[in-house]
Amino acid sequence: MTWSSVCSGSKSKWHIADCHSGSFPDLELIAMAFPILPKRPVLSIPIAALCSAALATSPLAHAQSLAQGAGGKASTIRIGGSSTVFPIMKEAIRAFREAGNSTPIDLKETGTSDGFRRFCSGQLEIANASRPINSKELKACSSNRIDFIELPIAFDALTIVVHPSNTWANQISAKELARLWGRQAEGKVDRWNEVNLDWPERPIKLCGPGKDSGTYDYFNKAINGSPENSRQDYSSSEDDNVIVRCVAQNPNALGYFGLSYYKANQGKLRALGIVAPSGTVIPSVANVQAGRYRPLSRPLFIYVNDKALTSKPDLRKFTTFTISNGLRLVGKAGDIPLPASTYQLVESKLYKRITGSAFSGDLPIGLSIGEALRRSFDVNKLPQFR
Repeated sequence: MTWSSVCSGSKSKWHIADCHSGSFPDLELIAMAFPILPKRPVLSIPIAALCSAALATSPLAHAQSLAQGAGGKASTIRIGGSSTVFPIMKEAIRAFREAGNSTPIDLKETGTSDGFRRFCSGQLEIANASRPINSKELKACSSNRIDFIELPIAFDALTIVVHPSNTWANQISAKELARLWGRQAEGKVDRWNEVNLDWPERPIKLCGPGKDSGTYDYFNKAINGSPENSRQDYSSSEDDNVIVRCVAQNPNALGYFGLSYYKANQGKLRALGIVAPSGTVIPSVANVQAGRYRPLSRPLFIYVNDKALTSKPDLRKFTTFTISNGLRLVGKAGDIPLPASTYQLVESKLYKRITGSAFSGDLPIGLSIGEALRRSFDVNKLPQFR
């Protein structure tokens, strides 16, 4: 299959057709999994990277022009959820404003689980998520007739951090993390030498995400075998900046959160390498992209309400802007961008309104970027998860 810069359309719907403007090998592989969906209206969102000729003539552009000409007041776009995805969306809003858009946008960081609760009850148009939607949340969305589009936006490396004055710990294994953070450690493991005999007999201060955080779920599934298997006697918060301060202010502290918060605070923190069979691996863009930083690498998502997307031109405009500029926005936010061609695929998924979750309520652990993306674009989902 090849691609052309010529896009065909009709008064009823627009679609990408036989594009030949260049060679996009990755795009070709997955595009075949995206047939034009019959009997469903397709969003009028131009794929700028693929079909720039459609921009000036698309129904979406026409509808937006009419709305602006009528002087109608734009409704607020409500976004909430993951604190890990928060910096990306904050950067997206800033860039959207700089591009001349004045749509009111309300962005809050309350944790992935809280974001899904509000999203599945219709309180949010966009949910930021540092893990895929789970089965309980899928049922809540289904009960409230909330259809959504699941859009991968970036990749992340969960980062284990200590105070810069810590001279004894340079690396840590998954087994040591489990010994420290599992439920069995509560009230018992509270000194460094109880984690590793080579470390000093000093008190250990633990700082981490709260139960509403997707980072909490992912870390405990990856390290302790279950999202619920975590000790609770530690300083917790859904705000990663609070966790940063918790570690930065105590020489005996250890905590964990997303890579972007570590990169933004490297002068206050030190990251530990993760012991793997092939050696110690540090959290970095290169190691995550190469699939070496396991099991603590993960995809990040935004979930968009499908009904709101069809009825609110400003929401369509902002969502498309965010995805089409994803490579730049994610990099500026300090997270790990997806491959450039993948953002075109995500935009195509949005354009064609591929609804439902490709993860079917599962929380996969330690996927490489390629593996996660293959899951993200799987359209062969069971009916109950669409």
